[in-house]
Amino acid sequence: MWAILAVLSAVFAALTSIFAKAGIQNVDSTLATAIRTVVVVLMAWVMVFITHTQSGLSGIDRKSWIFLILSGLATGASWLCYYKALQLGEVSKVVPIDKLSILFTLVLAFIFLHEKFTVKSAVGTAFITIGTLIMAL
Repeated sequence: MWAILAVLSAVFAALTSIFAKAGIQNVDSTLATAIRTVVVVLMAWVMVFITHTQSGLSGIDRKSWIFLILSGLATGASWLCYYKALQLGEVSKVVPIDKLSILFTLVLAFIFLHEKFTVKSAVGTAFITIGTLIMAL
């Protein structure tokens, strides 16, 4: 099931880039990010109420709150940079560079979460990095 959801995530991420580029032609990128964020917030809360998981709010501990807030701040910073990059550059160049987040994620997961960094991970990361550079140049 996780693989199907991951593929769907990739498809929706691709649509996000295409829709965003089409939508920000004559709109300030920061304003566009704010509009997108409101839509995401509304959609997320609708899903919380549809799935009846709102009662879980009271069970979230302090550490989880801190990291969820930090994640939200990182997401906001990422989206602001992404939308400005989309507005200034070509989707076919911005998106591959954005996907270098895979490289950064693996390195940070190794450092902070002590996850394994295997030969397979290193080779895959190298290919992603090389492919990104080829596509972006």
